[in-house]
Amino acid sequence: MLKNYLTIAWRNLMKNKTFSFINIFGLAIGLTCCLLISLYLYNELSYDVYHKHGDRVYQLGTTFIREGQEDDNSANTPGPMAAAMQMEFPEIENTTRLIKTFADDKTLLQYTPIKGDVRSFYETQGYLADSTFFQMFTYAFREGSAAKALVEPNSLVLSEEIADKIFGKEPALNKIIRISSSTNGDYDFKVTGVFTPHKHPTHIDARFFMSVKGGDVEQFIRNRTDLASNNMFYTYFLLKPGSDVKKLEAKFPAFIDKYAGKDLKAMGFYKKQFLTSLRDIHLFSRTTSNVTPPGSVTYLYILASIALFTLLIACINFMNLSTARSSKRSAEVGVRKVLGAERSSLIKQFLGESLLMAFMSFLLALFLVQLLLPLFSQVSGKTFSFSIQQFALIFLSFFVLAMITGFLAGSYPAFYLSSFKPVRVLKGRFTNSLAAISLRKALVIVQFVISVVLIIASVVISNQMNYMRSKDLGFQKEQQIVIPMRSSAAKNSYVSLRNELEKNSFIQSVGASEYYPGILNPRDMPLYKEGKTMNEAQRVYMNGVDDKFLPTLGIEPIAGRLFSNQFPADTGYRMILNNRAVSKMGFASAQDAIGKNVVIDWQGTTYRFEVIGVVKDFHFQDLHVPIEPYGFQLNTGSGYNYLIAHAKAGQLDRTLKSIETTWDRFNPNEPFEFSFLDDDFAKNYVAENRLASIVKYFTIIAILISCLGLFGLATFSAEQRTKEIGIRKVLGATSYSIVGLLSKDFLKLVTVAVLVASPIAWYIMYKWLQDFEYRVSIGWWMFLVAAMVALVIAFVTISVQAVRAANTNPVKNLRTE
Repeated sequence: MLKNYLTIAWRNLMKNKTFSFINIFGLAIGLTCCLLISLYLYNELSYDVYHKHGDRVYQLGTTFIREGQEDDNSANTPGPMAAAMQMEFPEIENTTRLIKTFADDKTLLQYTPIKGDVRSFYETQGYLADSTFFQMFTYAFREGSAAKALVEPNSLVLSEEIADKIFGKEPALNKIIRISSSTNGDYDFKVTGVFTPHKHPTHIDARFFMSVKGGDVEQFIRNRTDLASNNMFYTYFLLKPGSDVKKLEAKFPAFIDKYAGKDLKAMGFYKKQFLTSLRDIHLFSRTTSNVTPPGSVTYLYILASIALFTLLIACINFMNLSTARSSKRSAEVGVRKVLGAERSSLIKQFLGESLLMAFMSFLLALFLVQLLLPLFSQVSGKTFSFSIQQFALIFLSFFVLAMITGFLAGSYPAFYLSSFKPVRVLKGRFTNSLAAISLRKALVIVQFVISVVLIIASVVISNQMNYMRSKDLGFQKEQQIVIPMRSSAAKNSYVSLRNELEKNSFIQSVGASEYYPGILNPRDMPLYKEGKTMNEAQRVYMNGVDDKFLPTLGIEPIAGRLFSNQFPADTGYRMILNNRAVSKMGFASAQDAIGKNVVIDWQGTTYRFEVIGVVKDFHFQDLHVPIEPYGFQLNTGSGYNYLIAHAKAGQLDRTLKSIETTWDRFNPNEPFEFSFLDDDFAKNYVAENRLASIVKYFTIIAILISCLGLFGLATFSAEQRTKEIGIRKVLGATSYSIVGLLSKDFLKLVTVAVLVASPIAWYIMYKWLQDFEYRVSIGWWMFLVAAMVALVIAFVTISVQAVRAANTNPVKNLRTE
């Protein structure tokens, strides 16, 4: 019996190849999209789940409270905070600290083998950590011991990728590597461990760890013992089993008042401490920045909605076409009932056919997921592997979902058609019920509502991304070549290197700084206008530069002047501020600030800085945040982290080659590395670019699935009205009028979908744009574009079948009458 059902089901599929293909392929595409996004969501929800003590690990955060300003939540704390809290609170079993090499976008590693030349590499994602780090966090070590890895000073733990790159097949353990870091200085480190990254993601994206002991950071910690300033450490607690986190947090205010209250009052602000569970750090932290950028729950909702809606469109297609084709099989039902078929056997037959198509869709979806996974990994920026074992629950869930879809789609013909009396059916009195027709129309509207929402979202996101790429940032970002200087030798050679590069005919100007726009700048000062107090101080981000840096970036003064070697009195006690800084500090105008002093009280001493210039506001941070107070000091030493060369337009390859030649002359043992300032600034929008790509691709897929369904329904409609079309043509109707007749009903449905989708899309995109301080407005033309795209695509889809039906010989259509 089962074989008979399968045989009949297969014959029906082959008899109606077009509808079978649309049903199977459409549902498979929907399942594929939903599976891919589900893998992404699973990845985002899997951060830090593998750590052995993860349920007891918490990160200590800080809320900065300044008078007249919004509270600022940060994941950072002062260096001494960990030890002080462990001594104060018995609930804390262990602590560890982590610090980024925040002054390095890349760090220089050099290995000198016994025989051979120096091997130099720039590496990213380096951190300094306490000796207790690997006791609290679970890492699999290929070489060395996790328990002892960072106990000794100047210890180094490498990822296996870096170890293989530097040492090849040789063991890495106990090898000596010279590390040059603008954060930690120049020191030799001994490799004490090599770890293998875990398959599950973590918010700590480290590729190598240096011990806190044995570098400049250790010296810095020894000299900074207060609990108010220098909030640059990530502090983690391992709580004792059974500890009440809320009760522990309730003790923090008294601790801050006792040990940091006096210093905080002198600095003009207050702060509170809070705890975040390790597994909540990536998605549910209060902070906007962390060890790595936190994930966005909003983005997950958007992606989950896209996945759900794409699958919904596919399921609607599947059910729509299944119910639409059911009337074609009414005669078959009548004949089989006359021949003695029971209703139960008919139900099994219809359900079996539907479930068979759903099963084939699921198998095709698995194949497509495996095929598209590398591309999706590239678009999403995540690393995925096709593992049935790892994702067994997800795949099983989608198999069940496919079967449910098949069951629902087959339920209408199975239970509805099988209930009819054979006499009525065979006399041709069966027609689709009004309810079934209305349901199909409603489902078509739902399909295109989803598609139109995605089209509008794609247009808005694309427009916002174009705006961010083209907006004037207040400085010249094009043709700016950024070269990191990490070692003491490179820093000390800067003046000679600059003088040589300035002779280069391909280069317009050269400057140097500690930081540059678009990257993290952790240095700030609480400054106030002379005559006020620290309680009125404004947080001002600071940058140490040479006298050529501002002209190189095209940052011009609106009052006063810039630093210049023609003014020998320019020292670290003279300052250039942006317009926002002088405005917030209470100066009447930019000109009013020139020659005046701004002040900071620090550890009992008052420091005054003369304002010699005010520059126009510029975006040193990305467009998610407003322009903040910013200042420049003249760096009179050699502590520059970056050289920036403004290249003349054209012949960029020759320019880079000439710079490399000059670099090699002054720094023969260090690799020549460079980046472009505009590219570095654009890296701040990686998440938005990925979202834009995902929305774009899935919009195309949603439209494709909707059009498949619309094509199938148009084909069915044309078949239903074959004789009507023949009669109309005999009576003189043109092909154009026939096309219009067949198209107008569907275009009405698409128009209704546009009207319903527009307010929904506006609300969703309005909420999304609130994440940007600088954003585009949602214009009426965006909705017009979406409407035109939807209507044109729908019309073209319908017209393909409508033209075919209109051009059919009417004699052929009427021959059976």
